[in-house]
Amino acid sequence: MSPALRALVWPAIATALLFAVLVSLGFWQVRRLGEKEALIARVEQRSTQAPQPLPPSGRWATLRAEDYDFTHVRAQGRFIDDRDALVFAAPPEGANREPGYSLLRPFALTEGGVVLVDRGFLPASMTNDAALRAVPSGEMTLVGLMRAPERRNAFTPADSPEKSVFFARDPAAIAAALGLTGAAPFTLVVDAAPATAQGWPRPVGGVPTIVNNHFSYAVTWFGLSVALLVVFAVYARGVLARADAQEP
Repeated sequence: MSPALRALVWPAIATALLFAVLVSLGFWQVRRLGEKEALIARVEQRSTQAPQPLPPSGRWATLRAEDYDFTHVRAQGRFIDDRDALVFAAPPEGANREPGYSLLRPFALTEGGVVLVDRGFLPASMTNDAALRAVPSGEMTLVGLMRAPERRNAFTPADSPEKSVFFARDPAAIAAALGLTGAAPFTLVVDAAPATAQGWPRPVGGVPTIVNNHFSYAVTWFGLSVALLVVFAVYARGVLARADAQEP
């Protein structure tokens, strides 16, 4: 083997390894693209169907989040008017830029059990307004989407259950802080809520935008893999050209 070829061995090995990593990342993004497209289709189908009855409390323990999240349902019962919770949230579209909270209120179901109902967004400056946090009395029917518990990550702040303030929509933790028994493992985000004079809390029903950038990510990884091969080819050509020039 010529000295020039020996000089290219380790760069070639490094290039091959990095190329394999980049291509693997590209195919991983392709797989994630398929999963995300399936999720979007499933959410669209569930959220736009006619409201169906909320699953009875006897089935709650067997429910899987992936089987019910975003399902359009209706629930009959009455609000429990002596307790609620705030879950930190960004302002919805059409609201001012002030951050605030989703206002969750327990809803005692006629058929038994309690579900936490997300009544809508309330700006932080309005959270002490008792009139806005009050609920109508009497039996009523609510329509909205079943939502699975939110996942926490390393950047999620700690909750303040003593103040009924939370940073993730976690029905189990919120129910425990409110002293509820028989609470559902999901929340109900209402499509609409009885209006108040000031228009708050503002319902945020409907499906949030599900970001799907996996196609562009896949193109990026595959593009980088091709660029890597081009760079190595140019480098190898230069090494071999210099070696030829040095030959007598």
